[in-house]
Amino acid sequence: MSGLERRRPAGHVQLDSRPTLITTDGNQNITEVDALDIRQTLDPAVQYKMNHQRRGIALIFNHEHFFWHLRLPDRRGTLADRNNLKCSLTDLGFEVRHFDDLKAEDVLQKIYEASKDDHSNADCFVCVFLSHGENDHVYAYDAQIKIETITDMFRGDKCQSLVGKPKIFIIQACRGDKHDDPVIAQDSTDGSDESIVNDTEVDAAGVYSLPAGADFIMCYSVAQGYFSHRETVNGSWYIQDLCEALRKHGSSLEFTELLTVVNRKVSHRRVDMCRDINAIGKKQIPCFASMLTKKLYFHPKSK
Repeated sequence: MSGLERRRPAGHVQLDSRPTLITTDGNQNITEVDALDIRQTLDPAVQYKMNHQRRGIALIFNHEHFFWHLRLPDRRGTLADRNNLKCSLTDLGFEVRHFDDLKAEDVLQKIYEASKDDHSNADCFVCVFLSHGENDHVYAYDAQIKIETITDMFRGDKCQSLVGKPKIFIIQACRGDKHDDPVIAQDSTDGSDESIVNDTEVDAAGVYSLPAGADFIMCYSVAQGYFSHRETVNGSWYIQDLCEALRKHGSSLEFTELLTVVNRKVSHRRVDMCRDINAIGKKQIPCFASMLTKKLYFHPKSK
C-alpha cells in the first residue's frame, strides 16, 4: 500500500478497483457514488422568533348544530370548549376570532381571508376546528371540508408572510370507530335524559390527514381509528386538558412537550357516564404530527 493510500483524509469515499461487469443484455453494470456528505452543524436549542409585535391570529370554528340532511348529532358541550380556548389563547396574546356553525362556503372564505392577511409582524398562526369529522375531512354546518384544502392556503407560495413561522392546527373531532380499552374496568351508570349530568359523548366518524409541510403542526384530539370523547357540560377531554396545560405551562414549556403532557393527562381519563353502554370505562389518547423545525415557546410578550 502506498503512502498516499495510508494518508487518505477522514470521510473519503474509496471505490473498489473491480472491472466493469457486462450484464446479460449487453449493458454495462456501473456503480456510482453520491457526493461527499457535507454535514451541517445544527443547534438543537434554536427557537422560533417569537418577539414580533403581535402573537398572531387564532381562528376557532365551533360547530354544535348541523344541517338535518347530514344526520349528525348536536355536539353538546362544544360551547365550553370554544370559551375555554378563547380564554387560554387570549391569555397567550393571540387575537382570537371565533365562529359558530358556519356553512362550508363561509368557513373557507374566513380561512382564505386569514391566509391573505399580512402576518409580517406576527409570531405564528393558529386554526382550531371543533366538529365531527370523517376520513380526511371535517364538517361545517352543511358539508364536509377537506383538511388539505385548509392547510394548503397557508403554504409558503400562498401565504408568504407566514413562511418560516409556526402554523398550528388543532382538530377536536373523532378519528375512527374504535374505543380504547382500559387496563382495569370501572363500574358506572348512565344518567337519565331529565337529570343535569355531565354525560360523555363521542364525535362522529373519523379524521386523518397528512401534515402540510415545514413549520406546520397538526394537533389531533385522538389517534387515528379511535373515538374522541366530549362531556356535555365541561366540553371535550382534549380541549379541557389542553387549555389547562396552556394556562399552567403555556408561557414556559416548549409546545411539543406541552402536547405530550396533554397526551398523558387525557390518557388517564375514562368514560364514567354515557348513553352508549359499550363506551363505559373506555379511554382516549390524543396525538400530534409535528413538522416544526425549531423549538416553539410562547414566552410572555413585553407590555
